[in-house]
Amino acid sequence: MMLKIYSSNTSSTVWGQSDFRLPPTYAAFVNGVAIHSMDFDDTWHPATHPSGAVLPVLTALTEALPQSPRFSGLDLLLAFNVGVEVQGRLMHFSKEANDIPRRFHPPSVVGTLGSAAAASKFLGLSLTKCQEALAIAASYAGAPMANAATETKPLHMGNAARHGIEATLLAMLGLQGNQRVLDLERGFGAFYANYSPKVLPSLDSHTWLLDQQDVAFKSFPAHLATHWVAEAAGAVRKRLGPPGGILFPADHIKKIVLRIPDVQYVNRPFPDSEHEARHSFQYVACAMLLDGCVTVPSFHKPQIHRPQVRELLGKVELEHPPDNQPNFNSLYCEISVTLQDGSTFTERSDTFYGHWRKPLSQEDLRGKFTVNASRTLSWDTVESLIKVVEKLEDLEDCSVLTTLLKGSSPPEEASKYPEDNPSIAQSLPSLTNM
Repeated sequence: MMLKIYSSNTSSTVWGQSDFRLPPTYAAFVNGVAIHSMDFDDTWHPATHPSGAVLPVLTALTEALPQSPRFSGLDLLLAFNVGVEVQGRLMHFSKEANDIPRRFHPPSVVGTLGSAAAASKFLGLSLTKCQEALAIAASYAGAPMANAATETKPLHMGNAARHGIEATLLAMLGLQGNQRVLDLERGFGAFYANYSPKVLPSLDSHTWLLDQQDVAFKSFPAHLATHWVAEAAGAVRKRLGPPGGILFPADHIKKIVLRIPDVQYVNRPFPDSEHEARHSFQYVACAMLLDGCVTVPSFHKPQIHRPQVRELLGKVELEHPPDNQPNFNSLYCEISVTLQDGSTFTERSDTFYGHWRKPLSQEDLRGKFTVNASRTLSWDTVESLIKVVEKLEDLEDCSVLTTLLKGSSPPEEASKYPEDNPSIAQSLPSLTNM
């Protein structure tokens, strides 16, 4: 069966690579890794990154199989929502899944099944074949949180996308698994404690989870919990002055206290790499206090290893109030900064800008996409993509989307870091203006 999948001549787009294609499973893998490479993708509650495991699957499949009529934007949107819905429903069956993960990285677990569900819907599989695809996907699922804050973590997303397609294609070819895998403690229950699946309502009374709660969109590339820290630290920095862009003297600060939930893999007192810095409460607080903003270049090695940063990191203390639980729907950050003269400034963030309770504006969301996509695609292509996505439900042929994603024309010359280019810097959502 695997030979049939991988001996096919079909291929799919690798985003941003106009002259390079891969078999659909590998294209989904590469694009999935790219989505999570900077930890800049969307985040949901219960805790996972729902889109990264699903979108690469659907764009790969639009090109992989002959379809007449072609897959439409509405086809893609429905399959995408099914993939996200399956992830959310599975996590809602467990109390453990409500909190920031301790054992398994959620995209590697629910993302793999969401990927298979989306592919099954997109390809029109029967109920029995869908059950087989999910059963097969469950045997692909799971990656340990020990690889958080390393270069390996983005592979979890890529594997979720790839394995979801594989599971679906194997089911189509007749491979069988335990169709009750989602009902059993020794099945999907192996990944989450207190797993208690429930019968879902009928389609007539079904409500989509995304209608009840949107995702969070990050304004800088780091673990979601650090965004509460950045907003609270930004409020203190405004009180201290000087304005953002002017370095605050580290030696003026005597002590920094962060009151945050106990999340061990985001507790990194002296991060050494950009991946560790993205998973460090301490680093994000210090970067915000020193610079007055946190952006993509904030996580590059020269920034992380500045003497002022290392000095300030040594002054950070963590406290874990009992009421501050590791849950993206309820956590908060309180920061107290004590200066050398003894004065203390305290600020608290209950909901940062970008959280589903305080969503990014459409202007800032477009700005984030423009800045990031323009590193690889031309400005005209980026503008066209935005227009297509904003009216995706009206798109008759998804090949329009994949053609744009591959970048048919070479990117225009731009700054290595678009944030430094005044012509597009205004497109960035800025924490300093909140």
